[in-house]
Amino acid sequence: MKKTRSLFRHFLIGHFLFIFFPPIVFISLLMPVGFSGINEENLILHQFYFILLLLGFIIVAFFVISWLFFLRLRKRLTRLQEVMSFSATTNSFPKPISVPMDRVDEIDQLGSSFNWMIQQLEDSRKREYEEELLRHRLIANLSHDLRTPLTILRGHATRLNKESMSLEGQNSLTEMDHTITRVGDLMDDLLSYTILTSGKDPFQPISTDIGRLVRASVAAWYPVFEEKEIQFDIDLPTEQTFYWEADPKWLTRVLDNLFQNILRHAAEGKYANIVVDVEKEQIIVADRGPGMDHSSYESGAEIGLSASNYMLKKMRLKADYASNENGTSVVIGRA
Repeated sequence: MKKTRSLFRHFLIGHFLFIFFPPIVFISLLMPVGFSGINEENLILHQFYFILLLLGFIIVAFFVISWLFFLRLRKRLTRLQEVMSFSATTNSFPKPISVPMDRVDEIDQLGSSFNWMIQQLEDSRKREYEEELLRHRLIANLSHDLRTPLTILRGHATRLNKESMSLEGQNSLTEMDHTITRVGDLMDDLLSYTILTSGKDPFQPISTDIGRLVRASVAAWYPVFEEKEIQFDIDLPTEQTFYWEADPKWLTRVLDNLFQNILRHAAEGKYANIVVDVEKEQIIVADRGPGMDHSSYESGAEIGLSASNYMLKKMRLKADYASNENGTSVVIGRA
């Protein structure tokens, strides 16, 4: 069992023993014989010099012992501070410091508390990692397993669509098919977000030409918007551009998510506006849909928006959303 001792009590005892006790002993031994045979005037002078020398010895001894004590104390605290500073600069847990096993003082108790805190943080991080891994595995398995019943439902809906039924039944089948498609898209977004946050899709930033990237993304989506009869209003300068330190694949996925949300939730507006503002270094995507407060948008866009915001944050970018009943506007710029 560890025995506790007081560091400052030890300091005070040391001062008493090494400063006051030797002079007292010296005085007690010297006084009876030290001044015999000396006249009264010389005796008073010798006593004055003796007391002055004794006081000087006490003062010097006090400062020397205090300096040695606080120097040792500073070294121990500095070592503990260096360990904490190393963990702050390297963003990792520090290694436990050595603590005596027999007797401990206040500094050793502080070191023991520090070691206990490190152990608790390591255990907490380990549990968090295991829970995160389990959650990712569960989401991935659910996303995979639910595809089979959705495929079966779609097959039955297609078979029923070939049967003769009333107009109301046809409308119900159409709505069922749309619901199956929406659930499938949500599962894709959830799986994509899980893969993204688990680190399986690493962040690889490079200097990216934003004008060229947006033009390539718009060119890829243009046939889809044209098929849905959505007016594509674009303002993409060809002679001017700007650069971001970003992952081109991630930024393309962010734009894909915004364009996909227009098709899913704002197609009735029949309008999409894509702007690259070189002066402000911004990307603007706008539509004339019912807005983000619409129930369809809220139920289907949150996972995709979470994934987009996660990627933008990693790239030190941000997306500002402005939405009302006349449409939604998204401005992507530097954070």
